[in-house]
Amino acid sequence: MEGSFEQTLQDGKLYRQVNSLIVAHLRDHNLTQAASAAASATMTPLNVDVPPNKLMELVAKGLAVEKDEILRGNPASALFEFGSSVPTTFGSTQPSRDTAMDFSSAHDTKGSSKNFPKHETRHLSEHKNVARCARFSADGRFVATGSADMSIKLFEVAKIKQMMLPDAKDGPVRPVIRTFYDHIQPINDLDFHPQNTVLISGAKDHTIKFFDFSKLTAKKAFRVIQDTHNVRSISLHPSGDYLLAGTDHPIAHLYDVNTFQCFLSANVPEIGNNGAINQVRYSATGSMYVTASKDGAVRFWDGISAKCLRSIVSAHGTAEATSAKFTKDERYVLSCGKDSSVKLWDVGTGRLVKQYVGATHMQLRCQAVFNDTEEFVLSIDEPSNEIVIWDALTAERVARWPSNHVGAPRWLEHSPTESAFISCGTDKSIRFWKETL
Repeated sequence: MEGSFEQTLQDGKLYRQVNSLIVAHLRDHNLTQAASAAASATMTPLNVDVPPNKLMELVAKGLAVEKDEILRGNPASALFEFGSSVPTTFGSTQPSRDTAMDFSSAHDTKGSSKNFPKHETRHLSEHKNVARCARFSADGRFVATGSADMSIKLFEVAKIKQMMLPDAKDGPVRPVIRTFYDHIQPINDLDFHPQNTVLISGAKDHTIKFFDFSKLTAKKAFRVIQDTHNVRSISLHPSGDYLLAGTDHPIAHLYDVNTFQCFLSANVPEIGNNGAINQVRYSATGSMYVTASKDGAVRFWDGISAKCLRSIVSAHGTAEATSAKFTKDERYVLSCGKDSSVKLWDVGTGRLVKQYVGATHMQLRCQAVFNDTEEFVLSIDEPSNEIVIWDALTAERVARWPSNHVGAPRWLEHSPTESAFISCGTDKSIRFWKETL
């Protein structure tokens, strides 16, 4: 674990240096269109200051060294086994412990439910106001939280685990590695770029902001999208090239991350005045996305054409649908609503496959989540301030745990790679939960 964040910083710096060299090389050789495209795609200034022919000089030196090493009998791959190696860290998704669950027979399952493993929990930090949202990076190495105090905290998961060790000998560990302040209204949602050390936020101030967390002193965004509405939810395409914004507008706003050009679907169902989007999420491949709306509907959309594929009107009755997310195989969607229900839907047919009952959530914009193996579903019970867990296949409630928050937890977010999750509270606090080994 030691030095993992420092390695990420080195990798991010190397990426930026390589991108700068490429952009400058194309620009200086009058390949203006290619230089502009590369600059936009990599968020590199087109006028980056690089000595003439620097890329060719470095490549020539590298090839000479490689040739020399081969003559000495050393494999070329060994050249990259030093400290700041070719980056394979941030953005490389770690395999989850098991493959995705097969829900194809979920509606016929009558077997006994599994036991949810015991977890230990630890208070991580506090915001100055309600902790409203959280998101893990795709590789599970980082988690960020957003608050009504307009700040964003970024944590390194390895440092959280180090902090939780009973016999930690290196003194106090600070898992908060960055705090960003650049919004003027509460944060609604967060997401990580899949390849770069970039954290993205959406807020009530109608903006989407991009933060480079590889820079030690940066507290402000380096890029900003100005939307026309309250940005309630955001989701990055797996390629990192496109971003969806769910807003008070009933249609998700699709942005090209490189140009910030906005697209709206031209083929949409009739949506009433109460169609504001509470949550939008891409599927694992980006071939589809799903929206959960204040009108109670859950809608599936084509990820390329932005055409509405299916509307499940009144998926949560007349109550708001507060969250929706795909299973790993993209065949099902788990939704949550203020009707105190959590439901599993078949994407192909729109059929209700499972309903998870026994938790009351009628006030907060909470969400239901799978654990990393999709064997369990987690959500919140507001009256008791408890976290409720169901077996995903049998829909049997298998656990109710005190949240250890004062007042109901507002948000749960599970790690995509391991048995660990974050809870955010109306009491301003952030807690980390991990399986007890």
